[in-house]
Amino acid sequence: MSKKIIISATIDLPPENLEAALATSRPLIEGALTEVGCLAYDWSIEPTHPGRIRVFELWESEAALAAHFQSEWYLGMRDAIGSFGLLNAESAKYRVDLTEPVYDETFTARADFFTEQT
Repeated sequence: MSKKIIISATIDLPPENLEAALATSRPLIEGALTEVGCLAYDWSIEPTHPGRIRVFELWESEAALAAHFQSEWYLGMRDAIGSFGLLNAESAKYRVDLTEPVYDETFTARADFFTEQT
C-alpha cells in the first residue's frame, strides 16, 4: 500500500518581492494542482515573519512526488523563486502511515492516535 507524503517548507524572500513572487508563482501552483497524485499544494504568507511563504503539499505516493519533481510546474517554480532574491528555504518531507481525525466522537481534541488498533 502506498503511503501519502506531506511536504512542509518555508521560503524567505525580501518582503518587497513577496507580492510579485506570489503573482508569478500562482500559475505554477495551479499547474501542480492538476498533476496526478497531487492532493494539496498551497502557499500562504506567514503573518508573523515578513517575506516568508509557508508551503504545504500532500502527495498520493512517492511515484506521484517523483513525477512532480520532473514536471514543468516544479522546474518552473524552482527557477522562478530564485529570481526574487531567495534569502533562505527549508523543506522536509514526511511519509504518512496513519491518518485520523483530531476530534473524537465527543468533539474533544486528541493528540493521541485513538482509532489505531493496538
